[in-house]
Amino acid sequence: MSFDDLRSACVVRYPYLWARQAKSGETGGRKTRPVAVGVRITSPQRDDMLLLFPTSSQEPGPSRLATEIPEAEKRLGGLDSAMRLWI
Repeated sequence: MSFDDLRSACVVRYPYLWARQAKSGETGGRKTRPVAVGVRITSPQRDDMLLLFPTSSQEPGPSRLATEIPEAEKRLGGLDSAMRLWI
């Protein structure tokens, strides 16, 4: 998939770098994971911006802002519908 094909709500594989990893000095994601393209903002004056939401199979703690991905959405995004996943 090319950058031009990326649209809001599509799911792609991306080496997502978590904030905690960046804080510790890492510069690239440890593994390629599915991420949801939350929003693609186009601009004629500058490069397009993407808001990416990484998926995780690790249940978030109570202090984390997260939502579980419903089974129907996992199927539409090509994700494993048997796994519990969060964004």
